[in-house]
Amino acid sequence: MPAATTTELERLLDDDVPHGDLTTEALGIGGEAGVMDFFARDPMVLALAEDAAAILRLCGCEVEQLASSGERLAAGAPILRAHGAASGLLRGWKVAQTLIEIWSGVATATREIVEAARAVSPGIAIACTRKNTPGTKRFAVAAVKAGGAVMHRLGLSETILVFGEHRAFLDEPLAATVARLRSAAPEKKLITEVAAIDTALAAAEAGFDVLQLEKFTPPDVATLIQRLAATPHHPVIAVAGGVNASNAAAYAQAGAQVLVTSSPYMAKPRDVQVKIRRDTK
Repeated sequence: MPAATTTELERLLDDDVPHGDLTTEALGIGGEAGVMDFFARDPMVLALAEDAAAILRLCGCEVEQLASSGERLAAGAPILRAHGAASGLLRGWKVAQTLIEIWSGVATATREIVEAARAVSPGIAIACTRKNTPGTKRFAVAAVKAGGAVMHRLGLSETILVFGEHRAFLDEPLAATVARLRSAAPEKKLITEVAAIDTALAAAEAGFDVLQLEKFTPPDVATLIQRLAATPHHPVIAVAGGVNASNAAAYAQAGAQVLVTSSPYMAKPRDVQVKIRRDTK
């Protein structure tokens, strides 16, 4: 099932082909029957294949999807095949190709972090932040899921996460903040970001459910967990800030329960090869 709505996919097509395909029209080839094949040129974790197929169907093509989002593909593996008029194939070509390339890059980078961390701690959760390009959230969420992770926060409306920037407006003990939040939103977990071990211990004592450790080193994470073990407070430990595939295992080894990251959104797109030919059947 596509991540985006039909209206959103139509908007992508309209952005790329707002007034028709001048080249195809000028050549007079729009009515010719053709076949278009998509292949993974790079090894990748596939994402947004369903949306790419939906885009081509909106262009009047018949589409056979040969791989699904979340699958790990070797170089040369087929992704989809489309049959249709040249006008439809050429209209949807680049939008569909680019969608797969960009978001498969995100899914592949996400999977690398997931696998690195779970090789050490099989139960650890990898959560990607909301710091994706504005306007692309549906695609970002789908790519993160394809990579085997979850979303940290979809937005500001569904979770409570107290930053230092919030506390700058408060003049009260942490325990009072916790009490106020539990009264206002009794069904929600309370999360706070902390940047030092002593601050983390104080937040745990105040009653926060989750401590989000900002730019802690793996040794500092291990030290905090050891010190918390001597207290009656056992919040969930999430690590954020600079988490990537190269350090995920170290944070997992240190005892973090959640790794929060935005690094997959910066990933290099994966290359998709497209071949178009006349349909001779």
